[in-house]
Amino acid sequence: MSRKEARRPGLIQAALAGKITTAEGAYALEISLRQFRRLKARYRAEGTRGLLHRLRGRPSLRALDLEVRDRVAELVQTTYREFNDCHCTEKLRELEGLPISRPTVRRLRRALGLPPKRRRRPRRARLGALVLVDGSEFDWLGTGTRVLLLGAIDDATSTVVALHFRPAEDLHGYLTLLGRLAERDGLPVTLYGDRLGVFVRNDAHWTLEEELHGAQYPTHFGQILQDLGIGYIAAHSPQAKGRIERLWETLQDRLVAELRLRGIHTLEAAEAFLPLYLVDHNRHFAQPPAEPTSAWQRPPRDLADRLSCRYTRRVARDNTVRLGPRLVQIPRGPPGRSYAGCRVEVWECLDGRLLVRYQGARLMLQPTFDPHFVLVPRRAQRLRASRSPSAQGGRPLPPAQNRASSARAALAALAAHLRRPTARHPWRRTFSRRERERQRQLTLQGGGHSH
Repeated sequence: MSRKEARRPGLIQAALAGKITTAEGAYALEISLRQFRRLKARYRAEGTRGLLHRLRGRPSLRALDLEVRDRVAELVQTTYREFNDCHCTEKLRELEGLPISRPTVRRLRRALGLPPKRRRRPRRARLGALVLVDGSEFDWLGTGTRVLLLGAIDDATSTVVALHFRPAEDLHGYLTLLGRLAERDGLPVTLYGDRLGVFVRNDAHWTLEEELHGAQYPTHFGQILQDLGIGYIAAHSPQAKGRIERLWETLQDRLVAELRLRGIHTLEAAEAFLPLYLVDHNRHFAQPPAEPTSAWQRPPRDLADRLSCRYTRRVARDNTVRLGPRLVQIPRGPPGRSYAGCRVEVWECLDGRLLVRYQGARLMLQPTFDPHFVLVPRRAQRLRASRSPSAQGGRPLPPAQNRASSARAALAALAAHLRRPTARHPWRRTFSRRERERQRQLTLQGGGHSH
């Protein structure tokens, strides 16, 4: 007896005993009065068995014919064994003339023990061999405001290794997530994510250096992964990283309920609750890996320094380096050496510190004074040394002098330093054969008049 039919005996007995009316019984079962009277008559004659549906046990009128079923079973095991479900259905219709649907073919193939053509990607065998990262925008706090949650899950065990709330899916958030992952377990062998601009370059622009190099330079996040020895796999669809996509469905159900249960409605409180939730979540959903050995790598001691955006600058004549609005005064090296004109690396760290490095050695460390610093990649600038203390690497000019300079004055100053090519310079020659012939005729006529 089905769940729908299980309520019928009690209500029919109550109606026959006069405890409820026929109308009340029909309303409770959501059937008509006439159908309820039929059920009472069947119950008097046959008992509980009379309340079952009359088609119970009969073969379906839409069932597949046995001869067709046997023919399809033979073909899917021999001729079309290497075909997938959809392709096999098409060939059965076109070549064999068998009117059959794809779900029917799928059920027959699974009943015969034939595996699907495409199956889920097998898990990695070792813990830490592959970690999937992604972000999900959702109303996590139940306040009507959508907030982004970044997450990382281990592929071998489905262990959620890190979670972090962010206002947007940016470089700062993913570096914070990577730092927490490294502190908790270590560095993974490979990261698996989407083709977000933070991870990979999606532009078709190639500089001359990149063309000579044979590959585009990676993003800031890609440079950090290369420095730490971590690989990256870029998925081309959400289905390719389905394990972390299914994680978001679980978190949007369980995490939201846990936050509401504890009365958490602020990002700060939710961020503090995430470590406690991870312990409970992994206790229910994590599974043991196929191999007991771990693939986590020990992070370097200077991990906080390596989680940074890196830029190349030339030192100005006054031994300073500028990165945006920030100016770093480099101390003189031994014995009183000046680094003016040298090419140095400026690392802008996740916590706002600036590191100036030259040939692998640290020259200067400038702390940050902004507690709410957010690491944002800066635009690439032209690499050149300053001709004056007021240029890229030196001290700024007074405000009045800055306001006096204009684009027209800058163009005039640039034109003064350029040499105009002479009339016989190859740049002044035309590529048109007709124009060259015309200029030659004019030259000859001018020479004849001169005689």
